[in-house]
Amino acid sequence: MKKKILEYFQDHLGDFISGEKISKELDVSRSAIWKYMQNLRAQGYEFESQSRKGYCLRTLPDRLSPEIVIPKLKTIAFGRTYCYDKQMDTTNRVAKELATQGAVEGTVVVAEEQIGGKGRLQRGWFSPAQKGMWLSIILRPTFSPADAPKVTFLSAVAMAKVLRRYDIDAGIKWPNDILVNNKKIVGILTELSAEVDQIHYVVTGIGLNINIDSADFPEELQEIATSMKICTGKTWDRSEIVSEFLVELEKMYNHILENGFDELFVEWSELNVTLGEEVLVVSGDSSYEGRAIELDPSGGLWVQTLEGNRELVQAGDVSIRTKQK
Repeated sequence: MKKKILEYFQDHLGDFISGEKISKELDVSRSAIWKYMQNLRAQGYEFESQSRKGYCLRTLPDRLSPEIVIPKLKTIAFGRTYCYDKQMDTTNRVAKELATQGAVEGTVVVAEEQIGGKGRLQRGWFSPAQKGMWLSIILRPTFSPADAPKVTFLSAVAMAKVLRRYDIDAGIKWPNDILVNNKKIVGILTELSAEVDQIHYVVTGIGLNINIDSADFPEELQEIATSMKICTGKTWDRSEIVSEFLVELEKMYNHILENGFDELFVEWSELNVTLGEEVLVVSGDSSYEGRAIELDPSGGLWVQTLEGNRELVQAGDVSIRTKQK
């Protein structure tokens, strides 16, 4: 019943509702309503009450729990199965376990804090409590395993488009970072389980820095990382960001299942900050400099070396050597 009462107030957020009306529509006693509201207040929900007007839910707690996020979703499948905890080592690890156990496509795993957040090449990812979006989603695509790495581009384009709606000039750095003013605001890690001709599942993890202040970052990250709050000076409703991202990701994912990756590559190219730039490529024990010239249909990056050779980068680290345009 508490869930029903909360959903009712969320549907009427900011509006006064009489206890009598709630009692009749939900078939619950007014004393029970008061009891459930006291419990919700203790969890951080802010209610206002006025005689003759009733009760009004003013603000929701700053959490990404399912009772807050799911009512805001406008998706068909993405996020409808929702695994949440205050703390995880990594959301990708939990998502892979759930996928192995048969979790449905679109299952989302969300943590308020990651204590072992990882990016590409086993690098750590700073994931403080209630400051960002630390989210993984399970996909079960029907396309070839060779196309699975392109899910990273899908996630990056979807996230960059959402950020740009909030007037944040986000650009994508090959293959999995989103930058603002040459500082990282998003990292993406895609992992899969597949056979030669079939994908069992893809898990894509997205870390978005939302309400992190400059001083929150460890000293070694303060010059290279940023957040939505730093970029705009505003504190953001994290649940709205999650909802917006899942809507965009689901729409784009369904489009590529039906139409392929051509339009995705066009959008990636328009949003990228890597092509045309001088880059340093580090792969294993070798490294070389050159200019990033085009994206390969496989998802790799073509680089023209200083010696004039064309090299296809499929893995490794690519850093931009010149200032962003």
